[in-house]
Amino acid sequence: MLLIFGFAVFFRTVSHGDFHCPHCGGDRRYRRRVARRWFTLFFLPVIPLTRVGEIVECTTCRNRFGLGALRLPTVRQMEAALPVAMRAAVVPVLTAGNPDHTGARNRAVEAIRGYGAADFDDDALQADLDEPPGDAEDVIATAGAQLTTEAREWFLAQTVRVALADGALSDAERQVLRQVASRLGLTPAHAFGVIATTERAARE
Repeated sequence: MLLIFGFAVFFRTVSHGDFHCPHCGGDRRYRRRVARRWFTLFFLPVIPLTRVGEIVECTTCRNRFGLGALRLPTVRQMEAALPVAMRAAVVPVLTAGNPDHTGARNRAVEAIRGYGAADFDDDALQADLDEPPGDAEDVIATAGAQLTTEAREWFLAQTVRVALADGALSDAERQVLRQVASRLGLTPAHAFGVIATTERAARE
């Protein structure tokens, strides 16, 4: 009898989930799959051998990626992260200026709502001021890492407008704004330009 044997790689699905597909450019379902080399007999896997690696497969376009693709936030995750990042940014900005100034508080609430937190109000802002988030730096940095340069500029400009609402920028407010810019991933020179442009626009 003729025996046909050999070696082949087979994939086994170990988990499912949602991710941002680098090929589709949108949120998609994925399959996380483990590849293993098998000894085959009559083209059927008989003896498992070495594990080859793991991949992420988009169930829509069928393209395969390394596990690093799972580190990209989905659109839904970004929508949830941005208002949290803005809350983390405006709290130190308000604290560095006049946190009781009505105009500054209204501007802060407006900025946070602009990033999707429609129910955010002055009471929620006061709660943040009373107990600032301990991971503010990480929250802003995580959001900044996923934003385009233009989106980072807009984010910083929004915090500058909050600081300007109670009057001209103080040294303390400028320092906080530079820190926010750094967490967003903007260089000092870039941050200076955004802050100066926003100040100039506010005066016109």
